[in-house]
Amino acid sequence: MFKSSLLESLSKVHFFVPVIIYLPVILYCMYMAIFDAHQSVARILILLVSGLFVWTFIEYVLHRFVFHFVPKAEWALRLHFIFHGVHHDYPSDKKRLVMPPSASIPLALGFFFLFRAILPLHEDVYAFFTSFIAGYLVYDIGHYAIHHFNFKGGIWKQIKKHHMLHHYQDPTKGYGVSSALWDKVFRSDFEGQK
Repeated sequence: MFKSSLLESLSKVHFFVPVIIYLPVILYCMYMAIFDAHQSVARILILLVSGLFVWTFIEYVLHRFVFHFVPKAEWALRLHFIFHGVHHDYPSDKKRLVMPPSASIPLALGFFFLFRAILPLHEDVYAFFTSFIAGYLVYDIGHYAIHHFNFKGGIWKQIKKHHMLHHYQDPTKGYGVSSALWDKVFRSDFEGQK
């Protein structure tokens, strides 16, 4: 994908790397929510549910409006290919199914400081970000699993079917990867095609 071997190496990642990076962040944020912020169990639970809910929305918006936005400029088309086009051209590439840390870490930091600035209390960010990043981790590892594992039944089989329709039938639908919730809300689901 790149002429530079450094850039090429930064574009690839083993599926387990996000767990190594973000599991300590999740544990630290949960620790801070419980022991440093001294928030009530009820408040922590509300923030955890809220963070996960917001993650599902951000996942949908990024996939639909950022990853599937096709620019006109030549340099922007190249950038689009690097960020998401390569995934649609090579959907089984084991090293490019997970967002590389060179992209995910700056995004995570940006979201952390955004949430810290907009949440009612600064310490709310810890419980909220715990589930937001946990949602991202489930998305990243789940996305890898969707492409490489066979599921015999249950929710994962439905999620895989939804995502495979996005890849192989209509890339203008099915933007939710870990959940089809927002596809239903915004009518970008595969009505009657599952």
